[in-house]
Parts: sequence; structure tokens; C-alpha cells
Amino acid sequence: MTQIIETYFNAFNAGDVDGMVACLHEDVAHHVNEGNIRIGKQAFAEFCAHMSACYKETLTEMVIFMSDDGTRAAAEYIVNGTYLATDSGLPEAHGQTYRLPAGSFFSLSDGKISRVVTYYNLSDWIKQVS
Repeated sequence: MTQIIETYFNAFNAGDVDGMVACLHEDVAHHVNEGNIRIGKQAFAEFCAHMSACYKETLTEMVIFMSDDGTRAAAEYIVNGTYLATDSGLPEAHGQTYRLPAGSFFSLSDGKISRVVTYYNLSDWIKQVS
């Protein structure tokens, strides 16, 4: 039952945005930490393009949880990253590395991810890159 979530995260770690998007429902709701909700695959792909320009990240220590009925899932993991380019409103980037606990929550429908919510401690990240 966790296969779609595993496929999504494997694509993330491979830097394969198309692979991630293939896991998503057409009208996916993407809730980002400290940001606005984006609706749809195109908005998700645009967000990923921005993130790829500013950050290089790999997720490790992944634990995935799934509801018995298969409609909701959660994952806890460690984000291992490098801050590549300065992101608007954040500290200046100069190749700093970081290691940050994070989590994601998912809704699933029709065999696809219909909602992605990502959380991490922004103040911890800022301390690590400042």
C-alpha cells in the first residue's frame, strides 16, 4: 500500500521531478512549510524547479505510515541538503550544508497522491545555514 509514497520519495532522491509528478493526482493540493497552497501538477512542478535551483537535498532515515484504508499516509525523514543559491527572504547561500528532521502528510485517491503537506523547523534550518 505504501508503494506510491515510496515511488514519490525515490523520485525525489533521484532528482526526478517528472517521476514525482507522475505520482500526483491532477488536482493535487501542495501545502509547503511557510508557504501558500499550490493546486495542480503544474504548480507543483514549478515549485520543484525553484527548489532544485536553490537546494540539493536527499532524504534518509525514511519511515512511512499508512492508514488501514489506504487513503492517508505520513512519512518522517531526515533532509540532508546543500544550500546552492539564495532563496528570497532567506540567508545568503554559499554552499552551506544542513541536516534537518522533517515530515510529510498525504491524502490518496484513485491510486494517486491528492494532497502533500510538508513540515520542518524553519528556525532550525536558518540556524544551520547562518
